[in-house]
Amino acid sequence: MVTMTSTTPAPSLPADHPLVTGLTTEAPLLNQYRGGRDAAGNPAAPARQPVWFMRQAGRSLPEYRKLREGTTMLDSCLNPEMASEITLQPVRRHDVDAAIFFSDIVIPLRLAGVDVEIKPGVGPVLGSPVRTLEDVRALPELDEAAFAPIVEAVELTTSGLKDMAAEADRDWVTPLIGFAGAPFTLAAYMVEGKPSKEHLAVRTMMKANTETWNELAAWAARASGAFMRAQVMAGASAAQLFDSWAGSLSRADYLEYVAPFSQAALSHVADLGVPVIHFGTGTSQILDVMRAVVEFARIAPQEPVESGPSVLQAMGEALAAKEEGRTAHDPASLTTYPVLGVDYRMNLREAADQLGAGTNGRRTPLQGNIDPAMLFADAETLHQHVQAVLADGASAGGHVVNLGHGVPPETNPEVLTRVVEQIHSVETHPGQD
Repeated sequence: MVTMTSTTPAPSLPADHPLVTGLTTEAPLLNQYRGGRDAAGNPAAPARQPVWFMRQAGRSLPEYRKLREGTTMLDSCLNPEMASEITLQPVRRHDVDAAIFFSDIVIPLRLAGVDVEIKPGVGPVLGSPVRTLEDVRALPELDEAAFAPIVEAVELTTSGLKDMAAEADRDWVTPLIGFAGAPFTLAAYMVEGKPSKEHLAVRTMMKANTETWNELAAWAARASGAFMRAQVMAGASAAQLFDSWAGSLSRADYLEYVAPFSQAALSHVADLGVPVIHFGTGTSQILDVMRAVVEFARIAPQEPVESGPSVLQAMGEALAAKEEGRTAHDPASLTTYPVLGVDYRMNLREAADQLGAGTNGRRTPLQGNIDPAMLFADAETLHQHVQAVLADGASAGGHVVNLGHGVPPETNPEVLTRVVEQIHSVETHPGQD
């Protein structure tokens, strides 16, 4: 039976939103994104240890492959019924604790009229790369009406999740997570014109043609931010920003050329009171900056005029205040629930210790980070690896188990189901004050 829990969500959310009605507020996922707390902010143990997988809806599932037959990737993303069913498939099969919206980071490009396709075995490919200031200024702007198929798919999905909770006689509904690509990763595809390992063209543009980069990154921030906001307003209970290629940058370059635009993208949802997850690969050198980007997104301009110092200054002010035993920022002006995704390259305990307390005075909730390679190991090796991830994750200010990257398409789905069962079997504990 699904019951409603009283909560105080952001007033911007619609009256029928799952967070406003209380359907998802006490879900295990949101408990851990809040740092082991209930909707009222009191320490509380989740009903079970939450787990979901990046790319859980995809080629590892035979039902997905059957449904997608004859339909291109981007067309399937823009078919509301198909996108909703694909989103629900792994929740139905694995009993994971979140549905991640089935879409792609280049969907905003397609909706804006940019010539882009996802070629099998290659990835996103643009008809014409965006390389000059004239190219950038020719990019069409998205309007709210363009997101109609996204809104419909989200509404179908949240309705389906509510039905699944009722069938399972649960008093909470599995939350839907909306997502978007971070401006740097999205812009990298646009400048390179296709996937790249080195990202040479976009990194050259940043420093050799900074005006062009700034305008392109600002366009990408608007597109990704609007994409995320459309999903949250339609019913998603959290949002994740994927910066897959941020690990290719130095700390200094990330601060100066990227962080302000990620802030701008996140500012589109930072006022809505939903947990915001920031994930990148190979980002151990910038984890604290990625957290600051989320924490200070609510006070960031949606159109950044200057680069790096806005993020760096906010971090410096917060650190100085902490050393002096005071608060640098009004808590009401900060993003409510910052969460960091950690890839498989970094130990979760080390990440938690490196980050320490955030601006809210608490340890930051972490998401991750099972090594996808272990999904192909023998059962005992995988079991021990998952136990180690759980043990290390306990040192964070909340832990949602995930992979340290996406589900490989060759993965046996039965292995994922067993991993979920193992994680759900562990004892849970309330967050610490």
